[in-house]
Amino acid sequence: MKTGLWIDHRKAVVVAVNGKEDTTTLIESKVEKQLRRTGDSPLKGSFEPTRVPADDSRQRALTGHLNVYYDEVIACLRDAESILIFGPGEAKNELKARIEGGPLDGRIVGFEKTDKMTDRQIVAKVHQHFAG
Repeated sequence: MKTGLWIDHRKAVVVAVNGKEDTTTLIESKVEKQLRRTGDSPLKGSFEPTRVPADDSRQRALTGHLNVYYDEVIACLRDAESILIFGPGEAKNELKARIEGGPLDGRIVGFEKTDKMTDRQIVAKVHQHFAG
């Protein structure tokens, strides 16, 4: 099965092509784009240090959420014979690094930077890539 994956930090669209049939799966990350600090505004007064999470703990939480998300995406790729990964940001690089050295390593046949795309455009790109 040939599989195309468009990914960013918010969602992944997996298109599995098997002959003339294709299956599209949407995976949402449920990760906030930017974690915000809690507490009062500096304009209202000082922050209480105990109420403001440390940057490193916020980063660890974000990394943990992304790891769960990437594991879910990788689970959708298990049956893929060849994988095309594309997307607009760093998520595709992070996922590729996570795949390398694992059981899916060597199955990545394409890796591209693309802009945001509609689901229809994603399916068309996957078909175009594997047709030629």
